[in-house]
Amino acid sequence: MTQKLGSFPGGLKLNGQKKRSTQVAIRKMPLSNKLILPLQQHIGEASTPIVAVGDKVLKGQKIANAEGHVSVPLHAPTSGTIIAIDEQPIPHPSGLSALCISIETDGNDEWIERHPISDYTKLSAHEIRQLIREAGIVGLGGAGFPSFIKLNPSVHHTVETLIINGVECEPYITCDDMIMRERADGILDGIEIMCFALHVKDCVIAIEDNKPEAISAMELALSARPHLKDTKVVSIPTRYPTGSEKQLIQVITGKQVPSRGLPIDIGVVSHNVGTTYAVARAIKHGEPLISRIVTVTGREVKNAGNFETLFGTPMHELLSFCGTERQAGEPFILGGPMMGYNLSGDHLPVTKTANCIIVGVDDGAKSSTPLPCIRCGECAVACPVSLLPQQLYWYSRAKDLDKASEYNLFDCIECGCCSYVCPSEIPLVHYFRFAKTEIMTQQQENAKADVARIRHENRLERLEQEQQEKELRQQQRKAALAATQAAKAKQAAESESSAEPTTTDSQETQ
Repeated sequence: MTQKLGSFPGGLKLNGQKKRSTQVAIRKMPLSNKLILPLQQHIGEASTPIVAVGDKVLKGQKIANAEGHVSVPLHAPTSGTIIAIDEQPIPHPSGLSALCISIETDGNDEWIERHPISDYTKLSAHEIRQLIREAGIVGLGGAGFPSFIKLNPSVHHTVETLIINGVECEPYITCDDMIMRERADGILDGIEIMCFALHVKDCVIAIEDNKPEAISAMELALSARPHLKDTKVVSIPTRYPTGSEKQLIQVITGKQVPSRGLPIDIGVVSHNVGTTYAVARAIKHGEPLISRIVTVTGREVKNAGNFETLFGTPMHELLSFCGTERQAGEPFILGGPMMGYNLSGDHLPVTKTANCIIVGVDDGAKSSTPLPCIRCGECAVACPVSLLPQQLYWYSRAKDLDKASEYNLFDCIECGCCSYVCPSEIPLVHYFRFAKTEIMTQQQENAKADVARIRHENRLERLEQEQQEKELRQQQRKAALAATQAAKAKQAAESESSAEPTTTDSQETQ
């Protein structure tokens, strides 16, 4: 459908490298003997275990509760036995370990009793959000933000447009493309549920024009649902990073999300197509989020494609299933080549945010030794947020964090455009991530110091108040004692004065 589109500055035309993984249908990854499930698989607080070692669990059973508001539960991807709850390596560029639940699978793949909703329109928006939260659904585009929160605009905002993000602009990644080709009806089910929960009619399914099969599949499915007359498929020009939320909103609506602001501030909510499909499975089929489609591709992958994979599946098993020719310890990319990161340990588990694994990038690696900045300005031209990466680089490198913040460091979406075009091959995004981490660490330390100072001041105030109360009690006791003594003295005096006349009368009588 034709629609007048907006644009954003900068961006890049990249070689998509997508054909290799779209030649066959989505395949199902075989069940692993052991699943390792990190409790932190989303933005926000990690979930808290509610099972113990030795417990038997069923597929879809909740094994960890949400902790705090920005959090979702975790569910068993299959039936089996809990064999460990301990610290294990997780997919992270720093090689961190975190608390994980390990399940020894029994091969039965036995489900818990599920409770599908036949008519979601009988539910309130709040009830729908709670079901989505209880299903453990997070953004499957890579960020992992709890989805129920984005479906709760609050009384202070009105949603005008729901955008379903099927852009998938980063090279190599094709899991969204394939889910639109093969599961369009499920995505539309999710759209209907989201529109109902948000009280919004206007919905745009945004797809890049390099995905004609996905566009055709979504349009065909939509044509069979005339009641979704306010939902339309919009083909947008292929340009990186159009799939980034704020840039996509600018293309679709022509509006800019304010600096440090959120899409809801301009009446827009955006969800990934995979997330939308997961919402439909949760509401209409009673299935929590226990798997996702993962693209496995690259020069060294013989049978590249997209694989529906249970969370907790060791990556080395997925790579082996694809016939990957890879030496032990050889790094691979989790995510895309622009925003992903290198990992070397392949015994790490697949998580909710693992959308792609790339082994062997065809674009060629950059030099490990960057050259000095020549102030060419190419980074500023490529920046889709209109920042000044060169200045941010100098301030980040010098650890002048206040200046970096003044130059809107936190508006950086870490898309990697600046690093990609830099002729000196400076890893600019690495410096920006470092500066952001330092600033957030300082803020956390300052917050802790403020809490400690307030606690200290409150303690001093409490001690002073207690001292004042103690002195007041002492004064009251002294006053009471003095009053008692005065009363006794008065009583004694009265007794003496009442006794003297009797003696006198006695004497006079004699």
